[in-house]
Amino acid sequence: MRKILLGLAMLLFAGAASVQAQPKDQPRPLKIVLARGSTADPVEIVKHLSRNCPNITLTSSVKESDYMVYAGGWSGAGYRFMVIAPGGDTIYATETTLLSNAVKDVCRFLNTHAPPPHP
Repeated sequence: MRKILLGLAMLLFAGAASVQAQPKDQPRPLKIVLARGSTADPVEIVKHLSRNCPNITLTSSVKESDYMVYAGGWSGAGYRFMVIAPGGDTIYATETTLLSNAVKDVCRFLNTHAPPPHP
C-alpha cells in the first residue's frame, strides 16, 4: 500500500511541476540571433527585450536560436527589423522611428503569430 501511495504522490508532484513550469498564459521562451549586417545597437535591443519581452533572449549562437532578426537603423534615421525563420524565409518586417517600438513589434509578432520553431 505504501508503494502505491508513494507512486501516486510522485505522479501528482510531477504533474504539478509541469503545470507550474509553463503556464498557458505565459509565452514560450524564445532565442533570437542578430543577423551579421545588423546596425542597431544590440545592448539597447537587449534592454528593450528584458523590459517588454522577458521570454525572448538574444543569443550569439545561430544553432541555438529559434529565429534570426535583422535589426537595421540608428537614432534619427529610424529602424527596420525583419524576422527570419529557420530555413531563411522572412516572416515579418517592421519599420519604426523608435528602437523600442521596433523591439515591441517583433516581440508581439513572435509571441502571437510566429509558427513554432523547428526542433
